[in-house]
Amino acid sequence: MSTTTPITIVARWQPTPDAYDEIMAIIGELRPKSLAEPGCLGYEVFESTTAPRTVLLLEHYRDAEALETHKLSTHYQTLVVGRALPLLAERKVEVLQACP
Repeated sequence: MSTTTPITIVARWQPTPDAYDEIMAIIGELRPKSLAEPGCLGYEVFESTTAPRTVLLLEHYRDAEALETHKLSTHYQTLVVGRALPLLAERKVEVLQACP
């Protein structure tokens, strides 16, 4: 992965059956804090139309360093690692970069 190429994250979260509302509240806190990071170029939240209550996060970062800064941030560590991950039945994350 090139360190200067923009990075896109596709994260698919499947909350446990009773945790959907709490997950959406956590994302509601996380999104504006992530967008405030200088290296975050976009942060979109979607719900699947074929798998209800499955959340897809589409995140765009300036480069690998900006992604690493995001993952080390206090809000990521608190909201994602501390609060969201224990509420997920499944989580898949793809890290993508544009082809030359």
